[in-house]
Amino acid sequence: MPLSRFYKLYFSPNRKYVKVLKNLLGFVPGNLSLYRLAFRHKSVAQNIKKGVKNSNERLEFLGDAVLGSVVAEVLFKLYPYEDEGFLTELRSKIVSRNNLNALGKKLGFDKLIDFDPKILNSGRQGSLLGDAFEALIGAVYLDKGYDFTKNFLINHIIKSHIDIHKLEQTETNFKSKLIEWCQRHGKDISFDVITNQEGESAKLFTIQAIIDGEVLGSGKEFSKKNAEKLAAEKACAALGI
Repeated sequence: MPLSRFYKLYFSPNRKYVKVLKNLLGFVPGNLSLYRLAFRHKSVAQNIKKGVKNSNERLEFLGDAVLGSVVAEVLFKLYPYEDEGFLTELRSKIVSRNNLNALGKKLGFDKLIDFDPKILNSGRQGSLLGDAFEALIGAVYLDKGYDFTKNFLINHIIKSHIDIHKLEQTETNFKSKLIEWCQRHGKDISFDVITNQEGESAKLFTIQAIIDGEVLGSGKEFSKKNAEKLAAEKACAALGI
């Protein structure tokens, strides 16, 4: 074992936290501050710049992209004769908030996340664990690089905790579920197309799920239908349904 890892595990002031992470991840983290940030919810974050907090949201954004890339490659190799629609649908199931929330709970993230307990009473805690999972992937990527993160995801997460063939058989229609919820609760809902940001492909659709004037989820995909599904899924997670 390299001396730096030995020191972190047995002599550093943060050795207890390092051991917890090692037991969780299977490796000794390098930049510990990244992992602390990955588990810091915006409800307890501090402003570091106007409109910007030191929460896990930026790491979540990065981790989402890395996770999607790795899962896409895994599915591409696992299903050599399936079309783009099948692969996109299955990838959506694997990286869905419901699935990532379940993974986060299984891995014990609920004991690591730093958040304001009052949000548990707001009905908006549904994506807490899934968001932290993606933020953690972002932290691993910045700390260890893409190849290490890819191997970590495939060997430590996907092979150990995700039954891809079982997910293939499940049917999840988040858009219908969200619409039905809004109808039961007398709320207005719309799926709005948002103008792409500068530099994004003109073929990429950005959809926002808006309930009673509030944006509760957004999705980006190369088909409007799949973008709506992603937006609806995130809105379902935000509402805890």
